[in-house]
Amino acid sequence: MALDYTLYLVTDSTPAVLGEKKLEDVVQAAVDGGATIVQYREKHSETADMIKTAESLHAVCQKSNTPLIINDRVDVALAIKAQGVHLGQTDMNIVVARQMLGPEAIIGVTVSSLEEAMTAMKAGADYLGIGKVYATPTKADTKSIIGPAGVRDILEGISLFESRKIPTVAIGGLNAKNIQRVMFKSQAKSKGLDGVAVVSAIVAADDAKTAAQDLRGLVKKSPAFFKEPVNQIKEVNELLGRVNAVIREVGLQKPLCHNMTNLVVQNFAANVALAIGSSPIMANNGDEASELAALGGSLVVNMGSVTPEAIMNYERAAQAYNSCGGPVLFDPVGAGATKLRRDAVRRMMANCYFEVLKGNENEIRVLLGDVSTQQKGVDSSASASSELVKATLARDLAARERCVVVLTGEIDYLSDSTRTYAVENGHPYLSHITGTGCTLGTTIAACLAAHREDKLLATLSAMLMFEIASERASIRLDVKGPGTFVPAFIDELFGVAQLAKQSGDGWSSWLASAKVKEIKLPTRTISSGSGEGLANE
Repeated sequence: MALDYTLYLVTDSTPAVLGEKKLEDVVQAAVDGGATIVQYREKHSETADMIKTAESLHAVCQKSNTPLIINDRVDVALAIKAQGVHLGQTDMNIVVARQMLGPEAIIGVTVSSLEEAMTAMKAGADYLGIGKVYATPTKADTKSIIGPAGVRDILEGISLFESRKIPTVAIGGLNAKNIQRVMFKSQAKSKGLDGVAVVSAIVAADDAKTAAQDLRGLVKKSPAFFKEPVNQIKEVNELLGRVNAVIREVGLQKPLCHNMTNLVVQNFAANVALAIGSSPIMANNGDEASELAALGGSLVVNMGSVTPEAIMNYERAAQAYNSCGGPVLFDPVGAGATKLRRDAVRRMMANCYFEVLKGNENEIRVLLGDVSTQQKGVDSSASASSELVKATLARDLAARERCVVVLTGEIDYLSDSTRTYAVENGHPYLSHITGTGCTLGTTIAACLAAHREDKLLATLSAMLMFEIASERASIRLDVKGPGTFVPAFIDELFGVAQLAKQSGDGWSSWLASAKVKEIKLPTRTISSGSGEGLANE
């Protein structure tokens, strides 16, 4: 019989989670609310007490034909005739458990690597619990934290090698705030999760039935930030032919561009946003993000400050925009400079979804999980990496995060994992002015807000507008250096936006300066690490 793994409840009887509620009442409410499988987990009770509680839970589950799985204890499962057991990596061997329980029993196994998954499948596991996705209060050790990207790598691996289809659920730190993001970011090319396993999200809830209903609903529907790709153009000239239309939409819609950035850059960012036709707001308090996100704009998070309060505000704001489908750009400024910044990046990547990730080569390497990367500061140091290496970095991060990646430098690289391009526009003056990287983010975010059908096209349009404007400004007679370049640059941004507006949806003379070429890359292989960090449940 095919089982429904959509919402898999794992119990926890500890006072810190269950409180003063009765476990049987919580399970009854959860099943009434839509929990599809229940696992009884108890690590501290005597065997006789476990059997007594398991019998009560089995009676609850039988009324709705909900399978009851016993964690670890094959003897308890046999004693109450439960539907099966769930085994960890240090628990009883699957083959032995199968011999004791019989061929009809459900046997699930927790795995945190492709090797463990393949071993469990070969031994006859009926389903896999993949994780821990995040750290949790119930299991505080961090050795096997794999993040959504680690889940994705396992799903991708077993989809290539499995001789039979095996159901999978993610487990570890999952709740209403992150379930949709985990389901989305862990989706492999031909295999996704069949459900999620939750503990505190139901057991600790004041109303377990409502919690279960809400969680099941989240699993069943696509997240608000996901837009099905339509009419994705690959040929460079066709893309360039649509750039004007994107920029024109910014001027027509005047979308809100919410910037979370440092005080040094705020005035520059606001002026850039106004010049291209967007409506800027500089707001670093995450508590007002929900109201701002409801206005239909986009968010730029430039990780200038990494105080605990700042990171909390970045996270709240990004999640608010995720909840209503507003585009979010993340610029992990100086991500490789200190451990504090690397930890902040891991937290943001684990707890938020970003439509666009923008950074220099060192920052992109940190996002991919390269802990050896060391930056001196926020600037981009000279790179000896080849075009192939840089383009592959952008492509691989885009594939892992299901987003658009911009790797900045003397030549920029842009990828959404299926399309990868080099953009060779821009001027050296941009590297001699504080905040040009941040304001490129502002420009991209404005275009994302106005054109959501093709995130890569929106990003490319912004990059060309920004970088060609810098070239046009640099050759003006009134520009003598970086100081006189800034006002001229803002003028030229405004001018390019006006040219795009006047030319309608077609070609415009300013685009003759565009230097864009497609990069053809070898087929991507499964990554070796998630690059993600820890997040409490």
